[in-house]
Amino acid sequence: MFAHRSAPVGVLPTWPLAAGFAGYPLWWVLGVGDLIWPVVALVMMCYLATRGRLHVHVPRGFGLWLLFLVWMAVSVVQLDTAGRFLGFTFRALLYVSATVIFVYVYNAREQITRHYVSRVASVFLAVMTVGGLLGVAFPLLSLRTPLASVLPSSIAGNDFVQEMVVRRVTQFNPDAWAPGTPRPSAPFVYTNGWGYAYAILLPIVIAYAIESRGTRRLRWLVPTIALSTVPALLSLNRGMFVGLGVALVYVLIRAILSRNIKVIGAVLTLTAVGGLVFVALPTEERLSQRLEGSSTTEDRFALYVETIERTAESPIIGFGAPRPSDALGVAVGTQGQVWMVVFSHGFGAIVPFVGWFLSVFRRSWQLGDPVGLAMGAAMASTSVTIFFYGILHTGLMLVFMIAGSVMQPSSGGSPEQLDPARPAGTV
Repeated sequence: MFAHRSAPVGVLPTWPLAAGFAGYPLWWVLGVGDLIWPVVALVMMCYLATRGRLHVHVPRGFGLWLLFLVWMAVSVVQLDTAGRFLGFTFRALLYVSATVIFVYVYNAREQITRHYVSRVASVFLAVMTVGGLLGVAFPLLSLRTPLASVLPSSIAGNDFVQEMVVRRVTQFNPDAWAPGTPRPSAPFVYTNGWGYAYAILLPIVIAYAIESRGTRRLRWLVPTIALSTVPALLSLNRGMFVGLGVALVYVLIRAILSRNIKVIGAVLTLTAVGGLVFVALPTEERLSQRLEGSSTTEDRFALYVETIERTAESPIIGFGAPRPSDALGVAVGTQGQVWMVVFSHGFGAIVPFVGWFLSVFRRSWQLGDPVGLAMGAAMASTSVTIFFYGILHTGLMLVFMIAGSVMQPSSGGSPEQLDPARPAGTV
């Protein structure tokens, strides 16, 4: 599926991208997980270096993201403990890794086309589907990874490290005062991570299936899409439903504007099928139980208010990292990527951060093929869900891979000869 062909010096091969995403089940089982992304980024940087500085390009608007990275780095002066410094370093490495993935995909447009990115996305959705179904069938399943055997107990006992070295297929704590229902999460630690990835990948995989009509790929694409709906609906992930809704509305608006009756019909059909599956599974009952026994909406709002009030104490560069809430048993700056950026790096940091995503979304509006349209839907979904989802870790790598593909210039010239704002042609 991801056949590797030897490439001449200066050509960016596809295998590092495939190794990160298609190989993720291996990294998950080994206990490495998201630590693989700095390694993947390092490999990509080595390949980019073979091209020479003058042959590595970035699109217009990329300065917004670079400004955010600089702003984020400056906030390191606010850290006051070794633990927060380690967390800051890990998050910074993830931001930089996502940046490298973006630059790599953007410059590898001849090898990593939008269709190739769709294939990688489809394989990763298949990985998520298997993990989600394991969570549905065996909600208490856990795995002690090889990494747990080699780490000193003083390190392995850390809560953050424990989440990596002991893998679980659901987000569920039976010892909690209100344990609730196990919710599928593998290969992510949290169900919200699974839900965000699903919301941005499903439209792309559906579009890839449409473009794969008459090929053998449909033999695994169609079952993947169908089976993925089971853990998706049983995850009771309200944010995921919002993200999918935004994606559907985006595609519907684009279809209406272009008077594409087929796409309008497809969107309405998908909505009807999704509704039938929702009714067929015990989703409504479980969701109602969760809403009745949960105060997460009120807690989130209270946390957002606290985030704004406390950030006002350090409005320029924030606090460098999340801090314990004064009123709730969670950390301020953890209930949404936007709020993490605000609290950790200050009010000003949110401008280049959100501005960058809006810049990619604006570019995606110019893509009209099925896969390009689906990638636009993914960016639209991201632009909304970052307000209540944390997308660090693998979710950030996925959306930056998609963004790199969206921002690629049209075929028929080198990046520096093309205007990145021009509509992209068919790959």
